[in-house]
Amino acid sequence: MEHDKGHAHGHIEYRYCPRCGGGLEKRILKVIEPARLVCEKCSFIFYLDPKVIAGTIFTINGRVALLRRGVEPAFGKWVFPGGYVDRGESVRDAAIRETREEANVEVRLRGLLNVYSYPRSPNVIVVYAAEVVSGELQACDESVEAGAFGPAEIPWEELGFDSTRDALQDYLRLYLSSKT
Repeated sequence: MEHDKGHAHGHIEYRYCPRCGGGLEKRILKVIEPARLVCEKCSFIFYLDPKVIAGTIFTINGRVALLRRGVEPAFGKWVFPGGYVDRGESVRDAAIRETREEANVEVRLRGLLNVYSYPRSPNVIVVYAAEVVSGELQACDESVEAGAFGPAEIPWEELGFDSTRDALQDYLRLYLSSKT
């Protein structure tokens, strides 16, 4: 069946070679690496590279700002502002832009919080600790609600992604532990 030849990367399926249009199949090229998509006609190797996401975590009056997602994946779950880094854009600039677009605030980056990646995800998530320099927190692009939570109020069971949980734990430990 033709559909069985599709290969998923996130929610996108790749079936055809971008170079010649031939069918893609999974092949082991090196025993120490995962199977790769290879064109059956021209042998082009179609590498599925991860996407880079940049985000920020910041506080408003000592409370961590979070957004409730209005889009899939994780519709209705809480996350920090973030999104894909565009080609030609620095990761730092993307974090600031995404925060402006999603939370309506301008931030200054305080420092790199951490980089998160998981075997089951096609993304690498770069998270910065930030401070608000202007604007007022509100739900904007791709969000339906904005909120600020004290450390004991964070809705841990309603977080959108593993990276949301892990980054919030790191942020609380590194930036709020002396204030709680």
